[in-house]
Amino acid sequence: MNRPRILIPIPTSFDESYNAKSWPEYASAVEAAGGEPVKVTLTHSVAELKEMARQADGILLPGSGADIDPALYGHDRDPASTAPDPLRDQTDRALFEASQETKKPLLGICFGTQSMNVFYGGTLIQDCSPVPVNHRAGRSVAVAHAVQFSQDSRLGQILQQSGESTPIDDEFARVPVNSSHHQAIASPGDTLRVVARCPEDAIIEAVEGSDPKHWLIGVQWHPERTVDSSAASRAIFTDFLKAAAGV
Repeated sequence: MNRPRILIPIPTSFDESYNAKSWPEYASAVEAAGGEPVKVTLTHSVAELKEMARQADGILLPGSGADIDPALYGHDRDPASTAPDPLRDQTDRALFEASQETKKPLLGICFGTQSMNVFYGGTLIQDCSPVPVNHRAGRSVAVAHAVQFSQDSRLGQILQQSGESTPIDDEFARVPVNSSHHQAIASPGDTLRVVARCPEDAIIEAVEGSDPKHWLIGVQWHPERTVDSSAASRAIFTDFLKAAAGV
């Protein structure tokens, strides 16, 4: 049986050391879950990207060292917002359009989740530093805070099946996560459901699509970094790959 082919764009067009460190982590997580990662450079045309997406089985949009251009969601740029990466923004938009058209499964991680929200018409908090939780904690911190999620969501069912979550009540449960971001979703995009928040400051930590026939999940943390130590992280990739395989 062929392994599902998963497109993963290079995180940035300008930081080779960041790309070299981070892209292999996404690729390894996909491989561990039974998929074949496909590296996508940021120099393809929109037509080429859409054709690549049609030939693939799923799409993973990774984190980035850039911030999304605030003009894409109608805001002026805050001084705390880092420079945008137009090639990455263009690549993400083309792949979102392709995923929407083909219903190919799509997983957004950190920047990829913010990109998802902007594509669907939402806005972003350009800097969440004033809040009480250290969302910038970084890769050296294995557990930065908890995420409280809706048990009846697609993501909630995945996390519960991992056996790593702790129920709060009949509606919500929690799971520990890492954190490495300074921006976050402000208003959610059209058709996106907010399914997880940080309980300490209510920062949105995950969204998912409302179409039951389209596997579309975005998480603000980095499960690719903890697949060796976290059953919840592995469960996200396993379910994503099952969807890509049509199981």
